[in-house]
Parts: sequence; structure tokens; C-alpha cells
Amino acid sequence: MRDPLSILTEAFTSFLFGKVETTRLPVRTSTGQAQAVYLPTAAPGLGDSGVIIGREVYSGKGYIYDPFQLYGQQLPAPHWLVLGESGNGKSALEKTYVLRQLRFRDRQVVVLDAQGEDGVGEWNLIAEELGITPIRLDPTAALNHGIRLNPLDPSITTTGQLALLRTIIEVAMGHGLDERSGFALKVAHAYVNETVVERQPVLTDIVEQLRHPEPESAEAMNVALDDVRAWGLDVALVLDRLVDGDLRGMFDGPTTVGIDLDAPLIVFDLSHIDRNSIAMPILMAIVGVWLEHTWIRPDRKKRIFLVEEAWHIINSPFVAQLFQRLLKFGRRLGLSFVAVVHHLSDVVDGAAAKEAAAILKMASTRTVYAQKADEARATGRVLGLPRWAVEIIPTLGRQRQRPGRQAPDHRDRTPARLHRPRDDRVLLRPPGGRRPARRRTGGGGAGRGLHGAPSGRTERPGRVLGVDRGVEEGEQRRLRRA
Repeated sequence: MRDPLSILTEAFTSFLFGKVETTRLPVRTSTGQAQAVYLPTAAPGLGDSGVIIGREVYSGKGYIYDPFQLYGQQLPAPHWLVLGESGNGKSALEKTYVLRQLRFRDRQVVVLDAQGEDGVGEWNLIAEELGITPIRLDPTAALNHGIRLNPLDPSITTTGQLALLRTIIEVAMGHGLDERSGFALKVAHAYVNETVVERQPVLTDIVEQLRHPEPESAEAMNVALDDVRAWGLDVALVLDRLVDGDLRGMFDGPTTVGIDLDAPLIVFDLSHIDRNSIAMPILMAIVGVWLEHTWIRPDRKKRIFLVEEAWHIINSPFVAQLFQRLLKFGRRLGLSFVAVVHHLSDVVDGAAAKEAAAILKMASTRTVYAQKADEARATGRVLGLPRWAVEIIPTLGRQRQRPGRQAPDHRDRTPARLHRPRDDRVLLRPPGGRRPARRRTGGGGAGRGLHGAPSGRTERPGRVLGVDRGVEEGEQRRLRRA
């Protein structure tokens, strides 16, 4: 029997504050029945201004992404890293993204196309459909009046020319220039720029001056002329390879006249260059610096610089330093750099680890496709991904839909189903003419992956999009019948 005082106290309290709610007994039920308690939710999108690259699975809304709209408010930098094994849809994402960006009048795109088949690059068909002739850099064709890019082009500043020459030599030598060789190169470059005025200076002029330096260069340092000649001998031998060696024809003459820098799409076809030779990073360095001084201008246009096989840049400390400066400079002038690579395991302990980390840090958007478990762990270390993200990367190619998960650092991901309109279909075929639906390239968008881009909430530093592979089944069937 309850104490009368307790009964009186409870009655008085109920009179003043209302009746105290009774304690409910726990209810046991199944997860299938309890799921009705939790209402369906979907992460917020990135706004409605930009290009659509897919549809969110949970909300059904179009997934819209545009680094130019997000830069400054939600993105610290407009640069983008696309990472994953071959065959997961990276190329489909790049081409769909570029084609849809070109529908805006204030967009320009440059592509370094390092892949291809049947003697042409992957982007050849897209360029032809848009009425654009790719700039094909081929040592054999260059000897027969093909395309040339001059590292000493007058449109490049004197400082830019010297930095580019140093990068070319350091890439070819595999180590940095010492002070004496650097001095010999500097005085030779200065003399050529002062004396060659009636035409474009070329690499042959630099090689000749290194072999036969002027007495004034020795007197300035109070050393013998033979010493200056000896200091520049190795530099002359490296540059001679570009002039009269296996790399001749592409850089040893004036820049080819007629390259249209005002075209909406500029494709540099590098498919004829051996991807395992030093010519590729040298070529990318020259193209990058040349574009920095001729293509990027303060004219309020938004420019996209897409580089296939970007590991040539990331893996070379000297080329990475050049591109790091380009990315910082171009960011203020509306440049978005898109780097496409297969894996980052070589970067973890490579010679260019410091420089590569700086470039990757500027890539505020990261799209990660399926990788092997060891590659996924390396990617997680380099990009600082949470453990849950590293665990699901190897599984991205096997399952169709995944529930969202909340990460310890407040990152989440929104599954999306990428698609493309029918007018993009023919342009996404590879050079051999095979249809992408048969290759399972993931439609016009991308394969399944993790797409990291920031949300609009200040307390959430980032959100990750888990992309579902391919288009909807009905669209896939229509593409196969077409």
C-alpha cells in the first residue's frame, strides 16, 4: 500500500504541472515493421545551376555539378580528380561532362588526349562532330611539316621560358640542375633572347650557345670560358635530343601558325607518343606552360583543362611544380583542372610525393571508382579518406545500390544513377565505332564511384556521392536496339 504522503504529493504536483506521463513498456518488433518509423531522407544537392551528370537514387532529383558555380562559396578550388581502374566509366563521365559544359557560351575546354586506338585519340570523334581538327603531336608527322610547339615562343614570358627549359632538362636527366649548369643555361638563354630578334628563337640557338658561350658570360663570374662551356655540356646534350635525337620534330622550330585558341574545344592528340617515354611528361609540361601564357586570359570565360594519364604530371616532381603554379595562377582566372588517373599507389612513396600532395590538395572534388583493395588503401592514405570509404571502394563494381552511411568526419554519399540524352550517344563511341552500351561504360555519365563535393552547410566540410553504374535498364535496352 502506497504511503498517504506520497499520494498527496503526487496529486498536488499533478494539479500544478499536469499529470505525469506513465512509463511505457518496450515493444518488440521486426526490422521490416520498424522501418516505417524512420521517414525517407535524401542529402541536399549542389544547387540547380550547372550541368546535370546523373540522377540521385533517393530523391530522384537531377545531380548537377559545376565547379565554377561552387567555387568560393562551397569549393575552395575548382579543380577535380577522377580516379579508378580502366573500364569503370571514367571516359564516359569526362566526355559527357565536357559536351554539356560546351553548351554554355562562356566555356572553353582543352583536352590532352593521351589514349586512343586505330591511329587516333579517344576524343577524335567528338572533335570531328564539333567541326574541330585535333592538334596531333607526332614526331614522325612533325618532320613533315606537322604541328610544333616552341618552348621559346615569344608569347611565353622570359621567366616562363627559362623555367620551362629547366623542367625539360630535369625531366630528361632525372634529377635537378646544379648551380653551375643552371648558370650556363641562364646566360645562354639571355644571350639568345637579346640577339635573335628577326625570328622566333628556337632550341637550336640555345644548344649552339651552350657549346660556344660568349666571353662576357665567363667574365661576369670571373671564371675561364672553358669552365662555362663544361658547365653547359650536359644541358646541351639533353636539348640536342629534342633537336636532333629521337624526340626531334615537335619542339625544335617555331610554333605552328593557325592553332585556334578561341575554339570552344581544343584537343591535343598525344596518342602517338610512347606513354612510357620521357617525351610524355616533357610534352605535357610544354603544353601546360604554353597554354598558361596564350590561352588563359582575364576575359571572364570559364576554362576547363582536362588531362588524360595525368600521372605523368603527378609522378614527376619537376612537371608537378610547373602545374602547381599553373593551377594557382589559373584558379583566379576561371580555370578548372581535371586530372584523370588510374591509381595513386606510386605517389605514396614516389620522388614527387610532396609536389603531388600539393596538387591533390587543390583538387577539391574527387571522384573515385572501383579499385583493388591495396590500391584503395593507398588512395585512402593519399586523399585522407575515412575507413568506411576505403572499405567500399573495392566493391563499387559489384553491387547496384547501397544505403547511405554517415562518416566520422561528417561526410556522406548520395547514390545516383547517371545517364545521357540520346543526342550524346554517337559522340561517346570509341574510335573503332563500337557502341558504349556493349562496352558497359556506364552510359554517358560514369560508372559507380565516390564523388566528393562539398555541401552547402558550413558545419559539413564535404559530402561524397556514391554513383550507381550505368543508365536505367530501359534506357540500356533502347541503346542496344539503336
